[in-house]
Amino acid sequence: MADEHRVVVNDEEQYALWPRHKEVPDGWRDAGCAGSRQECLEFVTRTWTDMRPRGVREHLAAG
Repeated sequence: MADEHRVVVNDEEQYALWPRHKEVPDGWRDAGCAGSRQECLEFVTRTWTDMRPRGVREHLAAG
């Protein structure tokens, strides 16, 4: 099954793989990628380049 996973993202811009047949959990939204586990992992690797939560990044950037 090619579309067995999807990538989800939360408000802190943290990414996760989620089973495609399950409803996206509260606090998360679809990140726009669905496919095999490997395809989704490659998307996350390309997209999530700074592992720090968004709030931490913004706090540090503000000085």
